[in-house]
Amino acid sequence: MTGEANPQSAALAAPPAGTKWVYLFEEGAASMRALLGGKGAGCAEMTRAGLPVPPGFTITTEACNAFSTGGKAFPPGMWDQVLESLNLLEKKTGKVFGDPENPLLVSVRSGAAFSMPGMMDTVLNLGLNDDSVQGLTRLTGNERFAQDAYRRFVQMYGRIVLGIDPKKFDDVLERIKHDRGAHQDTEMNADDLREAVRGFKQVVERETAGRPFPEPIGQLSQAIMAVFASWNGDRAIAYRNANKIPHHLGTAVNVQTMVFGNMGNDSGTGVAFTRDPSTGERELYGEFLLNAQGEDVVAGIRTPMPISQLARELPDVYQRFTEIAGRLEQTYRDVQDLEFTVERGQLYMLQTRTAQRTAAAAVRTALDMVREGLITRDEALQRVQPDHVVQLLLPRFDPSAKETAVRNARLLATAISASPGAAFGKAVFDADRAHEMGSAGEKVILVRPETSPDDVHGMIPAQGILTSRGGKTSHAAVVARGMGKPAVVGAEAITIDLQRRVMRVGQHTVAEDDWISIDGATGEVFQGEIATIQPNIGDQDDLHELLDWADARRRLEIWANADYPQDAERAREFGAQGIGLCRTEHMFMEQERLPVVQQMILAAPAAARSERDVNRLRAELEDATPNRRPELQRALHEAERSSAEAREPFLGALKQLLPMQRADFTGILRAMDGLPVVIRLLDPPLHEFLPDYADLLLEVAELRRSASNPALLGEKEVLLQAVEALREANPMLGLRGCRLGLSFPGINEMQVRAVFEAACDLKRQGLDPRPEIMIPLVGHVNELTKVRTQLEETAREVMNEQSVRVEYKFGTMIEIPRAALTADEIAQAAEFFSFGTNDLTQMTFGYSRDDAESKFLARYLEDKILPENPFQTVDVAGVGKLVRMAVEAGRRVRPNLEVGVCGEHGGDPASIEFFDEVGLNYVSCSPFRVPVARLAAAKAAIAGSGYSTK
Repeated sequence: MTGEANPQSAALAAPPAGTKWVYLFEEGAASMRALLGGKGAGCAEMTRAGLPVPPGFTITTEACNAFSTGGKAFPPGMWDQVLESLNLLEKKTGKVFGDPENPLLVSVRSGAAFSMPGMMDTVLNLGLNDDSVQGLTRLTGNERFAQDAYRRFVQMYGRIVLGIDPKKFDDVLERIKHDRGAHQDTEMNADDLREAVRGFKQVVERETAGRPFPEPIGQLSQAIMAVFASWNGDRAIAYRNANKIPHHLGTAVNVQTMVFGNMGNDSGTGVAFTRDPSTGERELYGEFLLNAQGEDVVAGIRTPMPISQLARELPDVYQRFTEIAGRLEQTYRDVQDLEFTVERGQLYMLQTRTAQRTAAAAVRTALDMVREGLITRDEALQRVQPDHVVQLLLPRFDPSAKETAVRNARLLATAISASPGAAFGKAVFDADRAHEMGSAGEKVILVRPETSPDDVHGMIPAQGILTSRGGKTSHAAVVARGMGKPAVVGAEAITIDLQRRVMRVGQHTVAEDDWISIDGATGEVFQGEIATIQPNIGDQDDLHELLDWADARRRLEIWANADYPQDAERAREFGAQGIGLCRTEHMFMEQERLPVVQQMILAAPAAARSERDVNRLRAELEDATPNRRPELQRALHEAERSSAEAREPFLGALKQLLPMQRADFTGILRAMDGLPVVIRLLDPPLHEFLPDYADLLLEVAELRRSASNPALLGEKEVLLQAVEALREANPMLGLRGCRLGLSFPGINEMQVRAVFEAACDLKRQGLDPRPEIMIPLVGHVNELTKVRTQLEETAREVMNEQSVRVEYKFGTMIEIPRAALTADEIAQAAEFFSFGTNDLTQMTFGYSRDDAESKFLARYLEDKILPENPFQTVDVAGVGKLVRMAVEAGRRVRPNLEVGVCGEHGGDPASIEFFDEVGLNYVSCSPFRVPVARLAAAKAAIAGSGYSTK
C-alpha cells in the first residue's frame, strides 16, 4: 500500500486542530453510537468483549457531515487517518491492501446512529483487481471462489460507486448462465465467472467513457465518498422523513477486513435476531446460506435456510453463535439484529444492533424482558413507541395483496395520510348516497373534493374518506380521526368530476360504484379491492398490560373528543377519563334536524332585531319624562307584540330542537357516568348549515328563467336573502363562537337547558353526570362574563324546576392569542381552560391550515423553514409560549384552574410531552388515539423525571 494524498481537491474550512476522524474498533465503545453509528459502536463493543470480529475501523459521522457541507471533500486530516488505520489492519492480518501476492480485502459499509436498513450503501470485496485476484486464488487454492469474489465486487462497485444501471450487469450474467445452461450463480465455474468479470469491466468502461477500473486505493476513497453521499440519497431521506430521524446526524463508514462465506460448504453467511421480530417469541430467529456472501441472503438470489438448520449443517458454529447471541442480548438488554459469516468453519460476527420489530413483538418483548429482570417497567414503556399502539389497533392491508396491486399498476395516487387504517369500498361522490348505501350495509368510500359538516351523515357509515383537497387538520381529516375511519386527503393528482360522478388520474378513470382502496397510514389510493388484515382487539392482552403500567406512571389524564354516545362508549373502552370536547354542531347537521336548524337560522336575525327594539324602548321608558311615557308605553306595547310574532318561528325551532339536544346529551352523559364531559356550545358560522350561496344563486336564476314554480321560487328567494345576509369576508373570524351566543342568546340558552335537563334526569336515576360548559372563541373577558351570566341563570332555573343539584363547571376554549395573553383576566370568569390548539396555531402563525397544507407547508418543511408541521406537533417556541403563559397566568388567579387541550395536538406524542411539562391536567384526543396518548403521557412523565435509557 502507498500513502497517497487526499484524492479530492475541493477545499473545506479547517476543523479544530487534532480532530479525530477515524477510530479502530478497539478504540470505540457502545456509548459512542452518535459518533460511530450503530454498526461501528456494535463492532467496537463486540471487539472489546473479545468476540470474533474481523478487524476494522470506523470513519465518524462528523466526517460525513463535514464531507456533505464541504463541497463533497474529505475533511483535512481524515484521509491520512484512514491510511494510518489501513496500515494497522495490514499489520494485524499479515496482508497488504492491493498486494498481488497476499491481498487484504475490505468491506465499506454505512452505519448511522439509528438503524436504517437497506437505505444506504455497502461495497464488499474491495481491493481486488486483475493482479490481486490471482494472489487470492493462490492463497485459497480456490479459483472459483476468487473469481466469484471479483465479479461480485465489480458488479457492486459499478452499481453503487459509479451509478451504473444494475440491469446492465444482470444482462451479462444471465447471458453467460444461459449459454452454460446454469440456473443459479452457484452452478457457474471459474471460467464462467472469469468471463463475467470481463463482461462487467467492459460495461464499466462503456458507462464511464473508457476510464479504466480504479486501483485498490482509488477504490477505497471513492467507496467512502459513495457511502457518505448515500446519506443524502432519495431513499435515505424518505426513510428519515417517515421515521422522524433527524437529517443532520450523518452516517459513519465502517472499513472492515473481509471474511468469506463463499469458500465452500463449510462456509456461509446469515442474519439472525435474538428473538422473533414478528411475534416477540423468545427464540433465535433468522436465516443463513452455505457457500454465500451476505448480499445473497438479502437479495433473495437463493432461498435461505432457517437458522435452526445451521445446527445440523455446522453444529459447532451453531452452538458458538447461540452463546454469542445470548451474551449480546444480555449486554445490550434488548433484541439484537446480528450479521455473521462463517469462513471455513470459523464464525465471525459482523454486526450487532437493536432489532427493528413489529408492534406486537415490541410489546411482547418489553413485557417479557421486565419479567426476566433485564429491564425496568420504565424502560419497557420507553421501548414501545406510540406508533406501535396505532398499528395494533387498526386494520391494515395484507402486504402481499398490496404489493400485487402495485405491480399491476393499480396504485392511483399517493397523498396526505390523514387518518390511519385500511379501507375498501365503492367510490361514492355525494354524502346522501353514501349514507343510503352505507346504512344498507354496502361498503363505500366517500369521495369528495373536500368535506364539510353537510357530509357528516355520509361519513358516518362510510368505510373511509378520500378528498382531493385539504390537509391533516381539514374537516375530513379531523372528523375521520374522531370516528376512527381511514382518510386520505389532499390527493391533488386526482380530478373529481361530481357532475359526471367520476374521478380521473392519468389514464385511469374510476366511476361511481367502482371499487377503490385507501391506506390512511401511507396516503395511497388503489383501484379495486385490496384484502385487509383485521387485528383481534379482544386478544390484545399484552397491550392492555403495558397500558396498565403506563396508567400507573403517567401524571396527565387522557380524555377524548366525542360527539355521539357511541364515540364516548368507545373512548371509555379505550381508557378515556373524560370527554374533553363534545362538538354540538355535528349534532345539528343530522339530516332529520337540519331543516329545523335552518328554520332557526332564518328566523334568528328578525327575532334578535325585535328583541333589541324592545330592550331599547324599555331603557328609554325608564329614563323618560312623564310627558313622553304614554307615547313610549304605546310604542313598547306594539314592539312587544311585533317581537312576539317575530320570535315565534325562532322559538318554535328552538322548542323542536330542545328534546333532540336533550336526547343527545343524555346519551353522552350516560356513557360517561361519573366522568367529566366538556360540551362546547355552537361554534361555527351559521352559513355552514345553509345551502351554498353560489349553488342557490344558480337555482334561483333558473327558477326565474323558467317561471315554472312561483311558490318554490319564493321560498328559494327568501333562503337566498338569508344566506346572503349571513355571508362574511372571513367567516372563521366572523360571527361565530361566543359572538353567536351574544347575538342570538336563545341558541345557547336552549343548549344549556338541554344539558341540564338531561343531567338532572340522569341524577334522579342514580347516575353521576358531570357536565362542563365550554364557551368558545372568547377574546375578551367581558364576552365570557356576559355569556356565562346568561347561561348560569338558565342552569339554575332548570335545577330549580327539577329540584335536583348537578355538579357542573363553566369555562372557555383558549384559541385566540389575546385570550392567552389576558388569561389572568379570563380566569376570573372561567373554571377551566381548554386550549383549542388548531385555531390557536392558525391565528398565531397567520395560516389558513387547509391552504397552508395544500399550498406551501410541504415546501416549508422540505426547505427546513419550519422544523415540524405546526398543525401536527405543537410549535413550542410560539404557540407553546402562549400556552405556558396562559397556564401560569390563569393559575395565579385561580390556583385550582382545570386546564386541558382538545385540539389535534392532544393525540400527538411529541406535543403531549410539552403539555405534561407545562402542567396541564389532561389532553383530549380522538377515541382511537386514547391508548396512544396513555402511553405517550407515561413516556412524558418518565422523560420529565430525568430517566435515561442509556
